[in-house]
Amino acid sequence: MPVKNRLAELHHEITEWRRDLHEHPEILFETHRTAAVVAEKLESFGCDEIVTGIGRTGVVGVIKGKTDTKGMVVGLRADMDALPILEATGLPYASKTEGAMHACGHDGHTAMLLGAAKYLAETRNFDGTVVVIFQPAEEGGGGGREMCADGMMDRWNIQEVYGMHNWPGVPAGTFAIRPGPFFAATDQFKIVVEGRGGHAAKPHETIDPVVTSAQIITALQSIASRNADPVEQIVVSVTSVESSSTAFNVIPQRVTLKGTVRTMSRHNRDLAEDRLSKIADLTAAAMGAKAEVNYYRGYPVMVNHEEQTAFAAEVATSVSGSCAEAPLVMGGEDFAYMLEERPGAYILVGNGDTAMVHHPEYNFNDEAIPAGCSWWAEIVERRMPAA
Repeated sequence: MPVKNRLAELHHEITEWRRDLHEHPEILFETHRTAAVVAEKLESFGCDEIVTGIGRTGVVGVIKGKTDTKGMVVGLRADMDALPILEATGLPYASKTEGAMHACGHDGHTAMLLGAAKYLAETRNFDGTVVVIFQPAEEGGGGGREMCADGMMDRWNIQEVYGMHNWPGVPAGTFAIRPGPFFAATDQFKIVVEGRGGHAAKPHETIDPVVTSAQIITALQSIASRNADPVEQIVVSVTSVESSSTAFNVIPQRVTLKGTVRTMSRHNRDLAEDRLSKIADLTAAAMGAKAEVNYYRGYPVMVNHEEQTAFAAEVATSVSGSCAEAPLVMGGEDFAYMLEERPGAYILVGNGDTAMVHHPEYNFNDEAIPAGCSWWAEIVERRMPAA
């Protein structure tokens, strides 16, 4: 695999960084130790500027090339946060924080971007400026949104931005990407069905919110099967059903439904929200009950830009010999916020035959490090070739 020689030499060192981060996972915006480690390493690399506290606990490092004749600025982003999962890998460097683990590989992403930053700070073989972005709270906190809201893009005049995620089940160090919508919008809902409780032996004296909820759950599936275009992707999942009573002989007063909606277009996102609200409200009314619907919009659809995606695939091919077409992913990714502000692309790098992300036995594959680092470094050197 034609990775950069210097990054191959740094493989062991970057692996040690990654495993240290794995031992000390931090959740959401509580990435204080991680951010401090990142900032310390960026300083040791000789970055021209290091700023902490962007997006609450994010870190930004600035590396200037040997020349800057065109004023080009490219951003590279890695996420830093872990998940509230009890690790079950049994690794010697397993999490030392009870109930938290790097189950999505953000430790690997951070380490790879640090490796690329070290290389770029050493060589500076490019014409322009690279901004390395270390983001907190990708796992549900919207850290990408917070960093953008802090004015990151304008403050450093970032013109393009690139991100990467590991992908289990694909050979380590290989790449896959697709233009256009890539990761889904991730919305949540809560429906509180209010009936009239009573004795289970006398259902005729009640308005049963359990039966009403069952009707709503079934009807919600018609959003995907009968309202959305069948060639488009949409998922409506009810994931929690909670009753106000746990007794065997009581029809409860209320039932609370919770779930998620995943869509790949703004049209379907609006459609799903509208239909979900009407189905819940009118189905409940038909049963004599009432439904209170709360719909929460999460991350938007993550859309890769055409030109930058083609460029990212070209770079990936130069590193690993090929770049496959990635599948659509119904999971969410808050890099979407950065791609709404600037053109750019997000790529997948193979993690090998490992447990899937968000699994307690998952572990980032260190064999992917040289390829991932090389891709980021090559993005910079090809996008801003030395004058």
